[in-house]
Amino acid sequence: MSLFAKPGFLRNENLTRYSEVMNEIEIVLRKIKDTKALEFGVGAMEKVPSMFEKLFPGKTAVVVADNVTYDIAGKTIYNYLEKAGVRTAPSFIFTDPGLYAEWAYLEQLESYMKERDVIAVAVGVGVINDLTKLASSHLGRRYIIVGTAASMDGYTAYGASITYHGNKQTFDCRAPLGMVMDPAVVAKAPNKITASGYGDLIAKISSGADWIIADGVGSESIDEFAFSLVQQNLSKALADPDAIASGDVVAVGNLAYELIMSGFAMQSMLSSRPASGAEHLFSHYWDMEGLCYKGRHVPHGFSVAIGTLVSVACLEFLLKKDFSTIDIDRTVSIWPEWEAMEEKIREVFDGKPEHLSKGLAESKSKYIDKDGLRKQLGVLKRSWPELRQKIQNQIIPFNDVRERLKRVGAPYEPEMIGVNREKLRNTFRAIPYMRNRFTNIDLIHRTGLMDEAENYIFGEGGYYEC
Repeated sequence: MSLFAKPGFLRNENLTRYSEVMNEIEIVLRKIKDTKALEFGVGAMEKVPSMFEKLFPGKTAVVVADNVTYDIAGKTIYNYLEKAGVRTAPSFIFTDPGLYAEWAYLEQLESYMKERDVIAVAVGVGVINDLTKLASSHLGRRYIIVGTAASMDGYTAYGASITYHGNKQTFDCRAPLGMVMDPAVVAKAPNKITASGYGDLIAKISSGADWIIADGVGSESIDEFAFSLVQQNLSKALADPDAIASGDVVAVGNLAYELIMSGFAMQSMLSSRPASGAEHLFSHYWDMEGLCYKGRHVPHGFSVAIGTLVSVACLEFLLKKDFSTIDIDRTVSIWPEWEAMEEKIREVFDGKPEHLSKGLAESKSKYIDKDGLRKQLGVLKRSWPELRQKIQNQIIPFNDVRERLKRVGAPYEPEMIGVNREKLRNTFRAIPYMRNRFTNIDLIHRTGLMDEAENYIFGEGGYYEC
């Protein structure tokens, strides 16, 4: 286990942080469920053969990559394995330039691996990782991932997001047994890819606030280990978008490391709760619609970035409220019974059968009746002064988030991912019915403020005036 194979990578003034991180990695690997080895540092790819032999003694390795990632690192990894005497099968290389995490590609990889009884060494980013993760799971095997870009936090997370019958779904499957990443390699990735990772990481600002809110109203308690794993060094990793955009190895290395820690946090809970809130629901909604921009799928981190901006706008709206004076009787009186709620959900998802079926199931599981709402609002009323301060301390102002996204090279307006403002507004209306997870928009919904918040964000003079 190493963070940076060459301590000088962190520059002399950061050697204390190097020691801290080494200890952190050891603690994390002892606590999480699936991943047992992490090599993260300059020159880390040289450690792939020894990691493979330790984790999979006597097994045959197959490098899984696409044309781009094979040229970047896959061929080098294959040569390292052969030189070390590890038994290898011919590499499996996806050649389709439109490769996406779709079921058809999964079946191709799964068939190849099944015929050869091999263990995958995946080399690439999110698509390669998810396809390999689920294919290995279907075959009852584990795998190693060699990440080639700081593009998202799913490398070390439980589960894989795959499009099945036109519907993007998250399938249960174990995280990689081992992970390898070289910051010097990922720093050379195209800026668009790294900017997507920045978008996925800055989302932890709003998702952290959502978990604070869920905990504060008694909906879902914070797991301190998972929360701190994501949040404790978040501000540092987000602090210098210009350096990240320029490909600075230290800055990109910090980004990559925090994305890996975010994945470990999700792995520790077998849930995306530590790293996903309302901002991800915007992305999920658009994924289900097959959102494309200029003929290509929108990177996860880009759609999440736009969702983060709207979520932060919602949080700023909430901070202007004083729930310590909320009229609980009035608020409860306007809360709909389930039958009326179901009718509303059908209206919101009219003409979208996939959204509707999922929305009904998810909403029913988190629905509370009037008595339940009364209790929850009572908790909110008592805890609001403290909760409000925690939210204020957690978030970055909307304009700051927007500026950072702009500087790092990520989208900062919805139109930049093919989402016009009316579509953004309609998505906002759907968020309370998207997933069984309490977010800031659920708080807006349960306090009867959806119309007011919608006007605040999308009305005249709002963040996204329509």
